[in-house]
Amino acid sequence: MYLIPIPAFNDNYLWLLHDGRRAAIVDPGDAQPVLRALQENALQLESILVTHHHHDHIGGVAALHEATGATVFGPARERIPEPFTRLEDGDTVQVLGLDFQVLDVPGHTAGHIAFFCSNVDGHPLLFCGDTLFSGGCGRLFEGTPAQMLASLDRLAALPADTRVCCTHEYTMSNLRFALAVEPDNTELIGYHAYCASLRAHGQPTLPTSMARELLINPFLRTRQATVMAAARGFDPAAHDDATLFAAIRQWKNQFK
Repeated sequence: MYLIPIPAFNDNYLWLLHDGRRAAIVDPGDAQPVLRALQENALQLESILVTHHHHDHIGGVAALHEATGATVFGPARERIPEPFTRLEDGDTVQVLGLDFQVLDVPGHTAGHIAFFCSNVDGHPLLFCGDTLFSGGCGRLFEGTPAQMLASLDRLAALPADTRVCCTHEYTMSNLRFALAVEPDNTELIGYHAYCASLRAHGQPTLPTSMARELLINPFLRTRQATVMAAARGFDPAAHDDATLFAAIRQWKNQFK
């Protein structure tokens, strides 16, 4: 299996998974770069996977369906271009002969889902939309801090070697914030330098791994003493899991 991040807009990645003949695309906000990739690689698009309803994730769905006849799969409770197969938590979707489990991960939007396969060429694979980013998480447009924390907890419980396919190249800005939260985190300091080198050479920082994110991502580390102390420094009223998470999220929202 081949996994290709197709750049779109300013910082989106449209994830193309293919076996050399058949392909699937995740969150295609723009059809044109996908159609070019299909043509260049002589691929037939079979499946379109959608995690949530924001336009930069669905803008190319209708055109790709019309051009290729690919089946569209998306969250049952969100506004996705018809026709599409509605998915709920616990459903399984077969994509290119692989079984992807559907996970409800609300927070960024109310009906956001993720797609998880336990084995793609020897490693688990996660398409998480805008729920989890490398070093960060999505803004809470429709959900609560408690919902997003529960969603991130669910993703954090996946195998450590899971390849995490986030949909935005937000890594460097996220890591600048993470360093403000945990300036003495040696894993984070090293990862920041590594990602800076990748970007300097025009390379994507993604996919990341769940193991790495557990070491460097403040939104997966809100129960760590260092992050809890930083959260209380920002908001002294933060006192439990949800309010500590909310403090870190609000801090990030206004971080410059």
